[in-house]
Amino acid sequence: MQEELCEKSRWDFSDLRALFVNCTLKRSPEPSHTQGLADGSIGIMERAGVSVEVVRAVDHAIATGVYPDMTEHRWERDDWPSISEKVMAADILVLLSPIWLGEKSSICTQVIERLYGNSSLLNEHGQYAYYGRVGGCIITGNEDGAKHCAMNILYSLQHLGFVIPPQADSAWMGEAGPGPSYLDPGSGGPENDFTNRNTTFLTWNLLHLARMLKDAGGIPPHGNQRSEWDAGARFDYENPEHRS
Repeated sequence: MQEELCEKSRWDFSDLRALFVNCTLKRSPEPSHTQGLADGSIGIMERAGVSVEVVRAVDHAIATGVYPDMTEHRWERDDWPSISEKVMAADILVLLSPIWLGEKSSICTQVIERLYGNSSLLNEHGQYAYYGRVGGCIITGNEDGAKHCAMNILYSLQHLGFVIPPQADSAWMGEAGPGPSYLDPGSGGPENDFTNRNTTFLTWNLLHLARMLKDAGGIPPHGNQRSEWDAGARFDYENPEHRS
């Protein structure tokens, strides 16, 4: 029944591209528990024909700052511009983060700061550059904070111009205090039906919304073009001087 359900899918996602940015604190090749959870989402996408790429941010020399290229601001090296090219080439961006002290990782904060540094750029329609792309997040940890982290990440992405679908986050939480992490034997993580369901729904909602946006040519370019606003267009916003 499962195979029949998938084979009868009428949607074609083969022209979509997804980028997963893993914001673990562990450098390769050390295993990442957050990556372990994300692999479930990646597997669904790849079986649907999506081209998927994973970037482990901590493996790269990402400079601190909020400009597109920090080598123009006294940093000797900055790998962010090459990562940013991958972001712009993708239809789907998923940020992965562990939880530390109830917050997303410092690496995740840095990635969002660098995304913010590109947010003033415009696309060919004069809209902010991230328009037409969808975003989501995947969280793991051994303490509370999954919803708090997802709230922060998803707000940040939509503020930068990404579109957020329904139920755009998935998480696994271990027991409070020291204990097994997601990939550890006996954790129960990979078998957790609630987490697996949320990961599946997250993935398909990302795919469906990305498909809709790509087919529509992105967000309609009217009333949201920075270039037109700067040129004097006000898109029916009442001139304050004319208010009674």
